[in-house]
Amino acid sequence: MKYSFVSRSPEDTLEFGSRLGRLLKPGDIVCLEGQLGAGKTVLTRGIARGLEIDSDVTSPTYTLINEYAGGVPLYHFDLYRLEDGEELFYIGGEDLLYGQGVSVIEWASRAEDLLPSDCLWIRFVTLDETESSRLIELTVSEKHSDLLERVGKGEDTSY
Repeated sequence: MKYSFVSRSPEDTLEFGSRLGRLLKPGDIVCLEGQLGAGKTVLTRGIARGLEIDSDVTSPTYTLINEYAGGVPLYHFDLYRLEDGEELFYIGGEDLLYGQGVSVIEWASRAEDLLPSDCLWIRFVTLDETESSRLIELTVSEKHSDLLERVGKGEDTSY
């Protein structure tokens, strides 16, 4: 199943991420794809806000994984610098992916073969020359099928 949302600004992306974050639960894995500067980290900041995490969320490009404490922890991965998806497991990623928090993975396709089939995939596509508008496309498995309707309506209830 797919759902599309047009973000016209970073604030739109942040708000969309916040709505999504309020609906995620421990064990959910969100996989992000899109060119550099597409809004992946902004969306992750919104997800953190939705999870009621007050930390300053930054891209883990050089550290590979940032962990944020909250009622539900957030594990923020950036696989851009990995040569091979299996490196994710060498750096301890497997323990976090299957831990008690929500995992958000930027450049997730680099480890797609190693990820479970029930991940929530989000792709960013730039829509205009100014690069201010983006199409955000969500592809979900059966596990998250009702999530699409709820995030589109802005519902805050858990699924």
